[in-house]
Amino acid sequence: MNRILLGCVAASAILVGTAGLASAADCKVGISMFTLNAPYYAAQLQAAQDQAKKAGCSVSTADGQNDMSKQIGDVEDMVAKGVNLIILNPRDPEGLVPAVNSAAKAGVKVVVIDSGLNPKANYVTLVQSSNDRNGFLVGQWLAKTMNGKPMKIALLSGDKGNVVGQERRLGVIRGIAEGQLQSGGKASFDIVGQGWGAWNNDGGLKAMEDILTAHPDVNVVLGENDSMVLGARKALEAAGKKDVLLVAAADGQKEALQMIKEGKYGATGLNDPDAIGRTAIDVGMKALDGSLPAGFSKLDITAPAVITKDNVDKYIKPNAVF
Repeated sequence: MNRILLGCVAASAILVGTAGLASAADCKVGISMFTLNAPYYAAQLQAAQDQAKKAGCSVSTADGQNDMSKQIGDVEDMVAKGVNLIILNPRDPEGLVPAVNSAAKAGVKVVVIDSGLNPKANYVTLVQSSNDRNGFLVGQWLAKTMNGKPMKIALLSGDKGNVVGQERRLGVIRGIAEGQLQSGGKASFDIVGQGWGAWNNDGGLKAMEDILTAHPDVNVVLGENDSMVLGARKALEAAGKKDVLLVAAADGQKEALQMIKEGKYGATGLNDPDAIGRTAIDVGMKALDGSLPAGFSKLDITAPAVITKDNVDKYIKPNAVF
């Protein structure tokens, strides 16, 4: 599998040496996000936009507002306006396939980021974190931390049908089971309820309130991203529950990292929006000038990690957007 260096310095160095497409006149980038209703997506957009401008490209952006029909229209509009590279965070793994194929037929290079898209679609590559592996590492950490104590888990998921969310939660579940089996030879935990939080603070708050009403004995909150867990924390505080362990399968949002450092939040998986956004532009530029190696993989995975109090200082960026 091809792998791209994800450090910002390395990414910038790639662009400095890139031949071809050197001015805004011949490099037009469209960035289509299915939503900007969470800090993670705003940071991803900003990173991609900044990297494209550093390459001398003009940039147009669109917020799909979590509406697949709108995002399809956004992509079609970008193609009509003459972009030659689209960075796409898709709302749906199947619904965006025709729009992507139409763009590719028009000569537009499409790089998918973060959320999954059917690999039969004609895109260059999908750049994302290792959702399954991050989740697995978080699950193993959770099993070790709970150390045999019965788990009553409130699961906060993003959107129904979202492939990334599914990979994350199943990764955590596998990690818990494997961790328990390794330490005690048996696996046992309860997911007492699943709430749908739309990836944001307010959604996590509402989903947690609903789960607490039916299951006030929850002792673990597991979210598919940090933003929903941070919202859930407000619901727990309002209910006077201080003994609930908070974990997320992914992200590394700076507010969550600060709470991890303070001992108020257990762990999260590494999912750097800045690295993903910049890498997508780098790959897209190489696709445009024909410098990608033959057989370049349609999946480009970043290095997985679980962020805990033991290593959080390595990842905290106080001035980061996310």
